[in-house]
Amino acid sequence: SGNFYNQGEIRKKELEQSCCVLGIPASDITVIDHRDLPDDPAVDWDTQLLATLVLKHIEAKNINLVVTFDAGGVSGHANHISLYTADTLQEFCCFEIFLIFLCVGCRVLLLESVNLFRKYISFLDVLISCLLPRDALFILTEEETERAKRAMRCHRSQLLWFRQLYLLFSRYLVVNSLRLL
Repeated sequence: SGNFYNQGEIRKKELEQSCCVLGIPASDITVIDHRDLPDDPAVDWDTQLLATLVLKHIEAKNINLVVTFDAGGVSGHANHISLYTADTLQEFCCFEIFLIFLCVGCRVLLLESVNLFRKYISFLDVLISCLLPRDALFILTEEETERAKRAMRCHRSQLLWFRQLYLLFSRYLVVNSLRLL
């Protein structure tokens, strides 16, 4: 629930506001508040539990595409890397769950983690991203970039100084390269 700084309730509301800006209906938002999945950048989550919860959500919502982090977690955040591990099926607790995941026809795209230089050169990374191999490349229009920034500004409790810089310089608000799992 985003309770690392005891702000779980605030961050839930911020998530709902952000999703509203992005056009995601409240009925499609699922907040998992589980004691074994604490919001803590230093904690590796139980990926078997996480994989099971992700699979339940995929089945319940009839999801056919999951976009998740790659092994770098974009920022090296342990929780992000745990999502990668769970979503890539590396830690599914049994082969049966793996088969169910495949049977529901769900594909997985991994958001590419880039080095620090590329991460903060904003739109200039479009040129580099176009030249490098990837399975999908999303280049946002100016309007889409502004919407993404408005959505991020909804997370007021997390807008520390370095995230303000992120809003100004991050390539992820302009270009995203992904790899199909």
